[in-house]
Amino acid sequence: MRDVDFVTEERCLRPSLRIALVTETWAPEINGVAMTLGRMVDGLIARGHRVQLVRPRQALSEQAADGPGFEEVLAPGMRIPKYDGLRFGLPARTRLFRLWSRQRPDIVHVATEGPLGWSAVSASVRLGIPVSSDFHTNFDSYSAHYGVAWLERPVAAWLKRMHNRTALTLVPTRAMAQALRERGYRSVEVVARGVDTALFTPERRSEALRGQWGVGAEGLAVVWVGRVAPEKNLPLVLEAFAAIRRRHPAARLVIVGDGPLRKSLQAANPDVVFAGARRGEDLAAHYASGDLFLFPSLSETWGNVTPEAMASGLCVVAYECAAAAEVIANGCDGLLVRPGAAAAFVAESLVAAGDAGLRARMGLAARRRSESLDWERIHDRFAALLQGVVDDAQDALPDLLPVKATVR
Repeated sequence: MRDVDFVTEERCLRPSLRIALVTETWAPEINGVAMTLGRMVDGLIARGHRVQLVRPRQALSEQAADGPGFEEVLAPGMRIPKYDGLRFGLPARTRLFRLWSRQRPDIVHVATEGPLGWSAVSASVRLGIPVSSDFHTNFDSYSAHYGVAWLERPVAAWLKRMHNRTALTLVPTRAMAQALRERGYRSVEVVARGVDTALFTPERRSEALRGQWGVGAEGLAVVWVGRVAPEKNLPLVLEAFAAIRRRHPAARLVIVGDGPLRKSLQAANPDVVFAGARRGEDLAAHYASGDLFLFPSLSETWGNVTPEAMASGLCVVAYECAAAAEVIANGCDGLLVRPGAAAAFVAESLVAAGDAGLRARMGLAARRRSESLDWERIHDRFAALLQGVVDDAQDALPDLLPVKATVR
C-alpha cells in the first residue's frame, strides 16, 4: 500500500473518483456507523468525488435521492431481529454486477458486512473493480449478548474471509488494527473519527432541561448515551450509579437512546430518566446538561459518544478501549479503567461523582482535546487511501483497460 500520509500535488490534480459506497445502515437510523458514513460521504463530495450510495430501502414509499456528486441505489432489505429500526440488505450480487457493468465505478467501498456487503464484494471481484472495506462493528462478539455464543467463531471466520477478499480494511483505532492483524487480516489501515465541536459544546447546557430531570444547579446529573442494547454493558452503569446514589441521594441518572432493552430497564428502574433517542441540538443539549458521563461498553470499535461527551465538556469514566483509549489521557481529560475491571469502574465513578473540582478540570481538558479531532484531516486520509487502492490496481494491470474507464 502506498504512503498516503501526505497527498501529493500530482494526486490533487487528478480527476475525481467515482466511488460506490455500500452500507446496510444510513440516516435516519440512529447509530454510530450511520453517523460516521454520513460524514465520510459529505467529505468525499466536498473533495470533488462522486458517490453512489447503495443501501437497503427503509420504507416502501422511499425514493432514491439524487444530487450534485451523489446518487442512491435502493436495494431490498429486512429488519434485524431484536433491533427495531435497523435493517440488513438482502443478497444482490446479480443486480450489482449489472449496475456496475453499465456504469463502472473506480472503486467499491463496502462499509458493512451483511448480505448486501458480501454481494458487493463478490460483484466487484468478478468485475475486477478495486474494493475496500470498513470494520465498524464487532459482530462476532455480539453473539454472546443475544444467546447464540456458539456463533462467535463462525461469524469471526466469515468476517475475516470477507475482508480479506478486499484490498484494504479500514478500522478506527490502532488497537483494532493490531487485533485484526493478529487474527489474520491481511491489509489493515487506521482512519480515525472526528467530532463536531460546533454542535457538541458546553454552551448547550440547559438549566431548564436539568430541571425536567429533577436536578438543580448544584445537583449531579450522570449521563449515558447510546443504543439501549445488551452489548452496551448497561447493568454496570446502573451498578455504578446505585453506588453513587448511596453517597449522593439527589443524583439522577439520564439514559439517552432507544433499543431492545429500554422497556425492561425502564420498568425495573423507575427513578432513572429514560430520555429516548435524541438528535442534533437536542442530543447536544442532553450531553452538555450532564455532569458526569459513564461508558463501560466493551463492544465498540470506536464509540462516537465518548468524543461527543468530551466535546460537551463532560468528565468521562470509561474502559480503556476503542475511542477512549485513543483520545483520553487517564487522569488528565478523563478516567480510564482496565477493560472488564467492573469494581474499578464503579470506584472511579464514585471518585468523579464526589469531586466537582475534578469534574470541572477534566471537562475543560476534555473539551480542549476534542478540538484536535478534526474531521477534515480524517476526510483527507480516507480519500487518499481510496485513491491509493485505485492506483495500486492500475499499476497491477498496466496492459488492461484503466480502472477509471466508464462503461456507458
